[in-house]
Amino acid sequence: MIDLAGKRALVMGLGMHGGGVGVARFLARYGARVTVTDLKSEADLRESLDALAGLPIDYVLGEHRASDFAQADLIVRNPGVPREHALLQEARARGVPIEMEIGLFLRACPAPITAVTGTKGKTTTALLVGEIFKAMDPRTVVAGNLRVSALDTLDQIDATTPVVLEMSSWQCEGLADLQTSPHRACITNLHPDHLNRYANMGEYADAKALIFKYQQPGDVVVLNADQKQGREWADQAPARVAWFSRTQPIDGVYLLGDDIVRQAGGQVEVIARRTDLQLPGDHNVENALAAVALALDAGASPAQIQPALRAFHGVPHRMELVRELNGVRWINDSTATAPAAAIAALKAVGENIIWIGGGSDKKLDFEALGRSLSVRAKLMLLLEGEAHYMLDSMIRFGGGGTRILGRYKALADAVQDAFAVAQPGDTVLFSPACASFGMFQNEFDRGDQFRALVMGLGQE
Repeated sequence: MIDLAGKRALVMGLGMHGGGVGVARFLARYGARVTVTDLKSEADLRESLDALAGLPIDYVLGEHRASDFAQADLIVRNPGVPREHALLQEARARGVPIEMEIGLFLRACPAPITAVTGTKGKTTTALLVGEIFKAMDPRTVVAGNLRVSALDTLDQIDATTPVVLEMSSWQCEGLADLQTSPHRACITNLHPDHLNRYANMGEYADAKALIFKYQQPGDVVVLNADQKQGREWADQAPARVAWFSRTQPIDGVYLLGDDIVRQAGGQVEVIARRTDLQLPGDHNVENALAAVALALDAGASPAQIQPALRAFHGVPHRMELVRELNGVRWINDSTATAPAAAIAALKAVGENIIWIGGGSDKKLDFEALGRSLSVRAKLMLLLEGEAHYMLDSMIRFGGGGTRILGRYKALADAVQDAFAVAQPGDTVLFSPACASFGMFQNEFDRGDQFRALVMGLGQE
């Protein structure tokens, strides 16, 4: 642990997901002189500020002051702040330590850690692993990129407590400074995303790979055998590699007909049935396979895995069935912030889809999504945002332009129009394929607004 007593600690980015709150609380608890700086206003950060009420913390909101960085003994950056930010580069040049929440947690956590990352499925996989681990040990702690600060869970953890973290690529960046990776790691998959943050896919893949880069020979990384990137990562892994696959028999965990099986030493053991999984779509089968591979490595038995799969009904904002009204299903998939995630949702629903999407541009390619929408969606409602022009163009390129119902400046108007045209047997799928900034605070706010609007339908 870093000695924090009396240190001038600057938290760069309080945010609204809980991580910044956990960092500020942790630093204050261990005696640091804490200043929080965030470009957002006091009104925008009200919930986070209320959570820190009464603690000896100074706030600089609506700006970042160079003087605060010049005086800091320690800077903790929010994962959303680019590592290359000019103020951070200046601090780094002066030798000021720059940490992230995940680095502080890894220093302080006394227990081995199981961590999950990936473009798609990391939340579902991490929570599934958590449910299986809880069947083995009810003390299991699940935190990380889940709007649950890992630092806030430290009081619950001793050397034998199972700990499961979901980690974004930005959080994985925090492992580089420590040159430490979790004892047990998993990368669910890799698809184009965050190319507004990373220069190219190689740089994005390198960030994900930090979750296993510094593992030791006794550690393990679970990788996707169905992806070329997974096989390339295996060649780089310093620890043991365990595999999962939805499409092919392997030495590892894979889908054999309707069975989830493990093959080892030529022997095949049935672990669970596909029907044990309550979540729709092939992508969720892959999530379950990854979770089972991690759980088996940790010593879980089929008797512990099967009921955990049956009991898990999904995550808010991820293929969440909000309601069925007049024979129409309304699905909230707001955390689909990239085209690959929206394509997976379209495949999972299948047909009779009225799609609502669009938002901020992350410099991603929408051609495959445009083709999928042209084939699978009967109507499309596009939200106004940076990505609108490219989405519109790709849908028209795919032949679906005549089915674009409109361009919406408000989600409420899109929901009302979808309600007006939907017929029994249809599914209204809110799977935006884009980031949420501009019209919403984040993808969770976006999903909450969609849910509230849908629950209000038919009450006028």
